[in-house]
Order: sequence, then structure tokens, then C-alpha cells
Amino acid sequence: MKTYQKPATSKLVARFDNDLKNLLMADLKAFKERSQFTTRNNQATQQAA
Repeated sequence: MKTYQKPATSKLVARFDNDLKNLLMADLKAFKERSQFTTRNNQATQQAA
């Protein structure tokens, strides 16, 4: 009886999922940093007025 090996397609899908997750997490981090910057900028502008 042959042993079961993980098909190449499953490995590709798993790698794609990991790469996509990492990309989305990096985008979210950048968005949060940009959002905090604009929020601080708006608060400073409102306090100056």
C-alpha cells in the first residue's frame, strides 16, 4: 500500500494563503500607522483653531 503524500497543489495553496496573510497584515499595519498620523494631524489642527 502506498503512503499518502501531500499533493503539490495543497502546498501551493498553503504557501499562497501564508503569503496573502502576511501581505494583508503588512497593509493593515501601514494603514493603522497612516490613520494614527492623520488623526493626530486633525486633532492638532482643531486645537490650533
